[in-house]
Amino acid sequence: MRIKAFYGTGENAVKTQIWIAVSVYVLVAIVRKRLGLQASLYQILQILSVTLFEKTPILRALQPPDSDEISLDFANQLNLFSL
Repeated sequence: MRIKAFYGTGENAVKTQIWIAVSVYVLVAIVRKRLGLQASLYQILQILSVTLFEKTPILRALQPPDSDEISLDFANQLNLFSL
């Protein structure tokens, strides 16, 4: 668990931010266990931080991408250097 910076410096603010960080960590651990995910807690937290404001269901965000979806994404890309 890593807290990079505190938004408030008062005793109550620091305690609140630490409790929030611990709570999020425990909730993610519970989700990982209930869904039977193989990803580490760090990886799950990274995925959730990237998809925080997207309307993607959590199950879909945490599943590994399908190879079909990856190939479709690259099919729409233009090549800068046609070598």
